[in-house]
Amino acid sequence: MTDATPSDSTATAAPDYDEMTRDIADVPAVEVITTVAVHLLSAAAVNLGLDKPDSEHKDLDEARKLINALAGLVTASATEISSFHAAPLRDGLKSLQLAFREASIVPDEPGQGPGEKFTGPVYA
Repeated sequence: MTDATPSDSTATAAPDYDEMTRDIADVPAVEVITTVAVHLLSAAAVNLGLDKPDSEHKDLDEARKLINALAGLVTASATEISSFHAAPLRDGLKSLQLAFREASIVPDEPGQGPGEKFTGPVYA
């Protein structure tokens, strides 16, 4: 009776994650901030049902939380990331805030919508 051992062809080596990833210290802050903002924008859009007609992912409570987080991030970082990066994020944020107002059965009062404590009231 012999012990079965895996042959070299079936053994798999663990990937070298150090080679596969960038050191976080090498990533510029503006890239980290804008990447996080884009993730928040995308997640909020999906939760507003903007990904496709009759989306099954619509959840206004989740969208509100994401928009609030995005508004705080964009407002706090705007002076740090320059107008070149901040302007499109502000535009996306305003679009989400307006979409939220439109999707709400009972709209918030002006200045009370998601993120408006950071941005001020949003009007069409």
